Amino acid sequence: MKTNLISWLQEGNITVPAVLFTEYRNMNLNEYELVLLLNIITFIEKGNDFPTPEELSSRMTITVSECNEMLRRLIQKGLIDIMDETSSEGIMFEKYSVAPLWERLVDQFLMKNKMTQAVTKKTDETDLYSCFEKEFGRPLSPFECESLAMWMDDDHHDPMIIKAALREAVMSGKLNFRYIDRILFEWKKNGIKTIEQAKNHGRKFRQKQTPNRPVQDSQPSTSSVLYNWLEQ
Repeated sequence: MKTNLISWLQEGNITVPAVLFTEYRNMNLNEYELVLLLNIITFIEKGNDFPTPEELSSRMTITVSECNEMLRRLIQKGLIDIMDETSSEGIMFEKYSVAPLWERLVDQFLMKNKMTQAVTKKTDETDLYSCFEKEFGRPLSPFECESLAMWMDDDHHDPMIIKAALREAVMSGKLNFRYIDRILFEWKKNGIKTIEQAKNHGRKFRQKQTPNRPVQDSQPSTSSVLYNWLEQ
């Protein structure tokens, strides 16, 4: 994935300036260095792979000396590189490479995305614990908390699927972790991964069980905090 993103950036398929404006502070860049990078990118896109400090500073409010110093800092920070190339005629020349910038930018994007996913996962987990405690009408025991964690971390059940299994246990009148664990096991065995699949499977199961159990056992509890959520 990272390699593909870098290739897209190098080919100009992503609006690079917008990404840079969002992330440049997190990449330890100041505004002058940002504008200098944008100018280097512009020159490269127009076919000038090695603009001189004079050409770059003429587009900015900095002197040639200041431009040289900034270029040195950008190389030290690992955001640009100077590469030696040989033309088809055998002539040696130098060119700027902004590949290190794209790589750092992709790393920044992936790190931020990972942090966002971690926050979302934490929120989902907290909400899951709250739903169980509301249904059980009490705080969960350490063993029950460990069971929830194992369902998510070891068995890789989505929190939404675990909520659906909780609802099935409520509707069946068997509100205990052993029964919920059995539901999750059966769903995993049958390849059930979405809420809709879980609802359909539970509906078919209850229809089969209806003749063998009292009517009230197949009716959902009106006090269930998950009933409205799953019917939306």
